[in-house]
Amino acid sequence: MTGLVLRLAGLLQSSGERGVFHYRDTCAFPTRSSLIGMFAAAQGRPREHALDPYPHLQAPGDTTAPSHRDLTFTIRVDQPGTLYRDFHTVGGGYPREQGLLCGDGTRRAQAKATLVSHRDYLTGAVFTIAVEGPAPLINHIAETLQRPRFGLFLGRRACLPDEPLVLNTGSPDPVTELLTRTPLTRNRHPGGPTDTRLTTTFVWEHPPPGADPATPPDRESTSEPTNLTRTARRHLPRPLWMTTEHLPAHLYAGPRPIDTLTTYVHGEPA
Repeated sequence: MTGLVLRLAGLLQSSGERGVFHYRDTCAFPTRSSLIGMFAAAQGRPREHALDPYPHLQAPGDTTAPSHRDLTFTIRVDQPGTLYRDFHTVGGGYPREQGLLCGDGTRRAQAKATLVSHRDYLTGAVFTIAVEGPAPLINHIAETLQRPRFGLFLGRRACLPDEPLVLNTGSPDPVTELLTRTPLTRNRHPGGPTDTRLTTTFVWEHPPPGADPATPPDRESTSEPTNLTRTARRHLPRPLWMTTEHLPAHLYAGPRPIDTLTTYVHGEPA
């Protein structure tokens, strides 16, 4: 097993959990489904094959090929961002015969021809993510994220990721990287000059280190994808654990985080 460290930041990002039809919500952090979908896009996989296993990455002696189910994500919330709701309208201004269809096959009445939809986004959010899994699969994901076949986006096509996206590849312990080395992007230093720790939220897909394995999850997220096609999209619930960690103050990336991140990406001390 090995891992990589990703940084998800951009003007907008949105990872829906339960939104359908005219309301599309966003989770407060990237979902498992949105990350796996981004990996599939980087690899040039169409939706109907996004969740297929990787037989060409199967190691000699293994009985099964690696798949997205072998991946584990740990999310560090550098900046939670601000919730932003966008309003869209569809169907208005057209003749009745070109209006929106109802469930029974008829068209919406002229007086109700316009349908308003609501879509939620996070603005100014930054998340740093440790991805763990079989070494061949992790290496493949890292290579394709740096040379993607399809465009990458943070949940929705309008949400483009900032650079750098890939911070560390082939890390033997990416979770420790998040806790001790990877720069923390924040708009300003949250404490005074004498503060030695930075309070930071973590989201875990397993009980956090040092916790009792029987510790119940803090919440469930409907984010385990089983089908990503447009007409049969389906997700299963997945337990999540949330903790508050106190990180060393030297991880603060400063007012120009791109400089500190560039130094970190090139392997120099953080």
